[in-house]
Amino acid sequence: MLTDILNVLSPTNLSFLLSGLGLTLYMSAIIIVLSTILGTILAVMRNGKNLLFRWISSIYIEFVRNVPNLLWIFTIFLVFQLKSTQAGLTAFTVFTSAALAEIIRGGLNSIDTGQTEAGLSQGFNHFQILIYIILPQAIRKMLPSIISQFVTVIKDTSLLYSVIALQELFGASQILMGRNFETTAVFTLYVVIALIYFVINFAISQFSRYLSKKWEKAMS
Repeated sequence: MLTDILNVLSPTNLSFLLSGLGLTLYMSAIIIVLSTILGTILAVMRNGKNLLFRWISSIYIEFVRNVPNLLWIFTIFLVFQLKSTQAGLTAFTVFTSAALAEIIRGGLNSIDTGQTEAGLSQGFNHFQILIYIILPQAIRKMLPSIISQFVTVIKDTSLLYSVIALQELFGASQILMGRNFETTAVFTLYVVIALIYFVINFAISQFSRYLSKKWEKAMS
């Protein structure tokens, strides 16, 4: 039993897992940045006065959110014939941006309309009011939900191995499991992978709580 555990935790295997972790974090970072930008644009479009933009954003958000992410990964990979990494980034950005758009829209709607009126009275245009007045306040309110979505992205990248054979963290562990059939070795790998996901996501959640408390003190 101890031999199996030591074999699984050998430097070579750990290095292989870390390479998978690096790909997971790299992809998650890109997905989060792109999805936040696109999600913000969609939220502003859906809240805007332009009827065409509102319809486009509404259809996009509702359709994408109600189709499983797994199906988006599979469809984009096959239809557009992209490489695995590109397909994964595209599918996750499409799906996550729709989820973030609703979170951001809720945050924007939570800000009193008097803020906009006050900004207009001071000579700001609508874009300046959005950037300098509305968004900074909205971010404080929607931060926990946004961080929760970011954590979901990191966890759900594990779907990429089963659909498009991308060797991210979970995919790397599956490859190692194929080389180690002993029950103890497989169990050890599962524990190691679970701990890695937990540490990363718990750290992100704790940082979110820290920021929320810091902002609450600053506003009090």
